Amino acid sequence: MTAPTKPLFWRDARMPHVELRKVEDGRKVCYAPHSHIQWSLGAITAGESTFRYLDERHHVRAGTLVMMNPGWMHACSAIEDRPWGYLMLYVDAEWLTALRYQAGLLDTPYWQDIATAVIDENEWYMGYCRMAACLLDPNRDLLDKQTEVVEYLSALMHRLAGQPARPIAQAPATLMALAAYLDEHASEEISLDDLCERSGYSAGHLIRAFKRHFGFTPHAYLVNRRIQLGQHELKNGTPIAEAALNAGFADQPHFQRTFKRMVAATPQQYRQPSLEQ
Repeated sequence: MTAPTKPLFWRDARMPHVELRKVEDGRKVCYAPHSHIQWSLGAITAGESTFRYLDERHHVRAGTLVMMNPGWMHACSAIEDRPWGYLMLYVDAEWLTALRYQAGLLDTPYWQDIATAVIDENEWYMGYCRMAACLLDPNRDLLDKQTEVVEYLSALMHRLAGQPARPIAQAPATLMALAAYLDEHASEEISLDDLCERSGYSAGHLIRAFKRHFGFTPHAYLVNRRIQLGQHELKNGTPIAEAALNAGFADQPHFQRTFKRMVAATPQQYRQPSLEQ
């Protein structure tokens, strides 16, 4: 059996609001639950897999689009040892908010979650693949790539407009403050005792309540945030060892193990995209 191919990442400094990941054979790809700061839109290009989104599970196959709101917990994994391939576009939420607002799809210029998680319509799948092919083609002009992205996402946002996001109970202010504290101090050592003192919750109640509202325990939330910080460092060209320390990891090996578990790629693969322009 042929070994799975390495993931490919496309980035272009002239288009900082989008990033594309390509996996041709992901049968060994199994993500730990995580979230992104971007809005994410993926296309299953071959085979099938399981898509976990908050407390829902979807069986997705070639021709399916999946999408994830910023901060929403999700995971994706191969079914047994069956090959599957996918493309994943990560879109800056602020940029997409502006696109939606300027198109008259939002009443205010603030992010609004999108209700839809899965689309099984060939028109949108084929359009996505054409857009991705354009981004991955080094011979296509910058203006061409920008146009493809704006046209496709604008049309898709119109298609998805008017669907209120799945209702999720708003976390209490105390938990929101704790999440903000973890965001701000992610690279530092944080203890459960400190979180309990800040919230007034007992340890058990804090963990249960935090997981119920955010999909993660406080520790898992912290680790996820640290990986996001690490990705930011790596995209800026920071050496891996330095990125690990800046993101709050004690050493490079720990960072590399955690990064691969959550990103399904090594820091080196992510830091130096094979398809970088």
